[in-house]
Amino acid sequence: MLDSSSSEDTGGESDLEPQRKPDASSSAEKRETGPPGSQQLRSATPGSLAGKSTKVNSATDEEQEKRKRESIQKEEEERKIKLQIYVFVLRCIAYPFNAKQPTDMSRRQQKVNKQQLQAVKERFLAFLNGETQIVADEAFCNAVRSYYEGFLKSERISRMVQSGGCSANDFREVFKKNIERRVRSLPEIDGLSKETVLSSWIAKYDAIYRGDEDLWRQPQRAHLSAVSELILSKEQLYQMFQQILNIRKFEHQLLYNACQLDSMDEQAAQIRRELDGRLQLAEKIAKERKYPKFVSADMEALYVEELRSSVNLLMANLESLPVSKGGPDFKQKLKRSTIVIMEVQGLKSVAPDRMVYCTMEVEGEEKLQTDQVEASRPRWGTQGDFTTTHPLPSVKVKLFLESTRVLALDDKELGKVILNPTTNGPKHTEFHHMIVPKNSQDTELKIKLAVRMDKPPNMKHSGYLYAMGQRVWKRWKKRYFVLVQVSQYTFAMCSYREKKAEPQELMQLEGYTVDCCEPRPGLQGGRVFFNVLKEGDLVMFACDDEQERVLWVQAMYRATGQSYKPILHPKNKTPDCRGGNQKLTSPISLDPSQRQAVEKLISASPCQFDHAALFTILQKHTLQHRMNDSFSCLGWFSPGQVFVLDEYCARYGVRGCHRHLSYLKELMDYSENNALVDPMLLHYSYAFCASHVHGNRPDGIGTVTMEEKVQFEAIRSRLIALLENQITHFRYCFPFGRPDGALKATLSLQERVLMKDITTPVPPEDMKKLVQRCLEQAAQINYSQLIEYAKIKVEHQVPPEKRLEDMMRLGELCIEVLQQNEEHHSEAFSCWPELMAEHAEKFLSLYRADMEAALQVQSIDSWNSFPLFQLFNNFLRTDPHLCNGMFHKHLQDLYIPLVVRYIDLMELAIAQSIHRSFQKETWQPVNNGSATSEDLFWKLNTLQMFVMDLHWPEPEFAKHLEQRLKLMASDMMEACVKRTKSAFDAKMQKVCKSTDSLLPLSVCTMFNVLIDAKKQCSKLCVLDSEQEIDGQWQQYHSKIDVLIDEALKDIITSLVSKFAAVLNGVLSKLSRYDEGTFFSSVLSFTVKAAAKYVELPKPRMDLADTYTSFVRQNQDILHHGVSDELYSETIFDQWYTDSMRAICVWLTDRLDLQLHMYQLKTLINIVKKTYHDFRLQGVQDSTLNIKSYETIYNRLTMEEATVAVKAGDGLRGISTRDSDVEDD
Repeated sequence: MLDSSSSEDTGGESDLEPQRKPDASSSAEKRETGPPGSQQLRSATPGSLAGKSTKVNSATDEEQEKRKRESIQKEEEERKIKLQIYVFVLRCIAYPFNAKQPTDMSRRQQKVNKQQLQAVKERFLAFLNGETQIVADEAFCNAVRSYYEGFLKSERISRMVQSGGCSANDFREVFKKNIERRVRSLPEIDGLSKETVLSSWIAKYDAIYRGDEDLWRQPQRAHLSAVSELILSKEQLYQMFQQILNIRKFEHQLLYNACQLDSMDEQAAQIRRELDGRLQLAEKIAKERKYPKFVSADMEALYVEELRSSVNLLMANLESLPVSKGGPDFKQKLKRSTIVIMEVQGLKSVAPDRMVYCTMEVEGEEKLQTDQVEASRPRWGTQGDFTTTHPLPSVKVKLFLESTRVLALDDKELGKVILNPTTNGPKHTEFHHMIVPKNSQDTELKIKLAVRMDKPPNMKHSGYLYAMGQRVWKRWKKRYFVLVQVSQYTFAMCSYREKKAEPQELMQLEGYTVDCCEPRPGLQGGRVFFNVLKEGDLVMFACDDEQERVLWVQAMYRATGQSYKPILHPKNKTPDCRGGNQKLTSPISLDPSQRQAVEKLISASPCQFDHAALFTILQKHTLQHRMNDSFSCLGWFSPGQVFVLDEYCARYGVRGCHRHLSYLKELMDYSENNALVDPMLLHYSYAFCASHVHGNRPDGIGTVTMEEKVQFEAIRSRLIALLENQITHFRYCFPFGRPDGALKATLSLQERVLMKDITTPVPPEDMKKLVQRCLEQAAQINYSQLIEYAKIKVEHQVPPEKRLEDMMRLGELCIEVLQQNEEHHSEAFSCWPELMAEHAEKFLSLYRADMEAALQVQSIDSWNSFPLFQLFNNFLRTDPHLCNGMFHKHLQDLYIPLVVRYIDLMELAIAQSIHRSFQKETWQPVNNGSATSEDLFWKLNTLQMFVMDLHWPEPEFAKHLEQRLKLMASDMMEACVKRTKSAFDAKMQKVCKSTDSLLPLSVCTMFNVLIDAKKQCSKLCVLDSEQEIDGQWQQYHSKIDVLIDEALKDIITSLVSKFAAVLNGVLSKLSRYDEGTFFSSVLSFTVKAAAKYVELPKPRMDLADTYTSFVRQNQDILHHGVSDELYSETIFDQWYTDSMRAICVWLTDRLDLQLHMYQLKTLINIVKKTYHDFRLQGVQDSTLNIKSYETIYNRLTMEEATVAVKAGDGLRGISTRDSDVEDD
């Protein structure tokens, strides 16, 4: 039986069992219980307690059995309803005339399930671990790591995947948005645009996401997706709704055949009957005044008018469907008449070798001819095609003998046959006796022909009938009739004569009722009768065959559109409305109960059903099927589902408001169960219902029932609560801004729902207050969820270090939440930026309480909490809404005492370090100075960098901190310079003035300390150029610079004076050889006397060599020991200048005296080598060739010339010339 019991494969006899079981069980109970008296006697026996327990158990069993029967009965009823709905759906799919499958709907993406999410996580983790072959730079790896940690591992994404609203496109868009922000922050690279970087990163992302999937599987999935999401065939629609309504395949086949879904004529006739029934129902409602309860009594008349206009619109839609390509007249343009000539038999009067052929002709058309064949084998198989406008054409086929005579004009006709084929005639080949001329010997001449006529679309049936009527066909006579469909609502019964294109008589069937009837006495001809009846008219028809009568009645039943179904009495065959004979054996055997159930389903009048309730069931199951398929639909139906639902509503008169109200209920049910539903979809349905209820429909004023208004108000209240909950939980309902634009659409929908009518907008303050309330609650929810996610326990037993560590981790998570809100949700709240700022402040205020509790337990000398300040300050100072906000200011107030105390302690520690370190300083070179100076400058720089990294947001305190640190650095620098200068002076006092003395390396270290102090001063003691510098500070800073410059100048002067003292000692030794002194005379006499007797060796230059060695060694010490070449060159310049001046002064004092030979030789050697050595040290020529040097050079040259005149080669090769070349 085709009912609810057929939901399981129980066979055809399952429906009989429940009917037999109650009888058997009841009789058994009667046998067991017996008469009432015996039961009372049993209860009085000693075993009465056992009897009571038995009664209780039996009562429990009966109650369970009753509930079971009720459950089975309920399932049966639901099953019957689904089958009935499926019948209506089948008809909507088979012959749609109102709706089309939409082609402009957005294509939905495939869902990502839990297994796919886990696979994606593993692929990205493998990439981060370097287990893939994908080459990427560090920036891309950082982006992927951030995406993996912040998105893929997020609990919100797991919820989104579980709700079925997440697709691969969502994953890709989130990554794309993330890298766009990162790429914008990257510096520009010549020859590489940021768009190229983005496209390259997206390509690498796609490669990681796909992993090792086969490439050929992707196009296959895309193809199946396109088929299921776009246009579906009728078979695919049938299959879809079988799954939706849980209809089995054999049940579909039974209903398909019973409803004759493959017969378009039957479906069109069914529609006409349905529309006629709806019109009658409207008239009945108006007559009996059984109206629904409306919001206004004036709507009753409008309601009937709505029913009529909706039916008229459907009639117009049906009428607009084309019937055939012919015009609206009654001419039948037959597509094709086919004649096939096979062979001729009985041709005896013609010689075997003579040639014969056939011709074929349809009245009014061109004559066709076969090939010529020998008379011994008259076979052709030739086909001729003709078109004709005659429903009953005349077909002539003739056989000719080819004439061999020269003067013969025509061939000889051997025979002919004349046929009047019809569309219902036999399609196979048959032999026909040919008409032969007189005196022909071929009396048994036959021709084998096949004549077929195609039926045009608007010819529904044809054949010979006896007919007689009151207005037409007034004589009982056999005629050839054709049932012609002129339009969807106009049918005509036409009688034709042979070879006529126009009907002889016709009758339109509108308003007539056809039915079978008994034979009418007195009428000759015809065996079975039927008639068509109308007020004031009766037409009687008869034919010779029962099957033919069934076909005619069925065709005319479809044409009249009558609600009454004729009673047919087939005897041996079952009629097939498609124009053929259906055998009694069916591929699916039906017992009487099954056949009765099928007949009940298909014969039920649609007007008798509450299609609003049926459609609610259909839409509910369709949405359930849609939400459970493999696409991320967000509540949107597929194009095929939209098409069927639209057709159902239009065809069976489901009110649009009811449709959208039930749709809203189902969507809200899914939303409340954490399924993702597109708010735009809710908005569309709600806007439609609101415009309907408030009487502002685009198509004009319509009726509004009280039930619709009550349901609308209930849905409105429920929707307000739902949307408010979604706005409050926006981070979890719309994670990472997905679906795209959903949060913004939700806010828009909330504003629309708050409107009390269709025209009055919601006051902005009301909407603002609602959003403000939601965001306040959202802050508390988000923070509690964050605490739960971080698994942080605020307990007194937790160590302070662990609490501070937890606050750091929680602070990072808080900042991440606020950044995600700004990135993914701020655009939706762009109308209320101050509310988002308040939400952030509320969120941070919750964190502030835990942060203060953690800081209070920290040690007073612990500085581990400064990273917490830097973490939040770096985030808050860049946010225009949160910078210097409540939390930010409180954070500053909290850390100002800590910063001040830290600087105080650091200042004291640095001062003590300077005092202790300089007492122990060994002045060994370390980097650019000594160990003490390096440590001092590092501490000062580190302290200033620490304060700078704080980026204190309040300008006044930031300026105070910087000035204090600069002043502290200046004081420390001054102390360092003074201690270094003191140490230098003490060291220089210990240095002797002989040529054997060397400059200690510690002196260079001290000098380097001052040089490094000079460099560090510009960084550690100078305020930022952006700050306003007052005169007092500038004066103080200039004092430090002057102090360092003077110390450097004093050191250079001290060094040069020490070197000059050595030179003065050498010159004083040369003064002994001055003319006129006793020592000079003795030396001169001794040398001359000895030169007479022996050859004296070249005099040694001990004094010059020792001085030159002294200069060179100290030059090397200064060159390698002084870190700054500029200062070493300054020392060399001043040293050289003072040396030349000293020699020049010495020579000037002896201007009237001639230099001794030894003096001349020594000075020439000293001057030449000094010039050469200082030139090698980088002293410029302008400094080398000063006036003192030129004076010395001229004097020595003159002295050299004088000696050469007097003593010849007394200088032994020593000369002032070639000063660039050193003598051996």
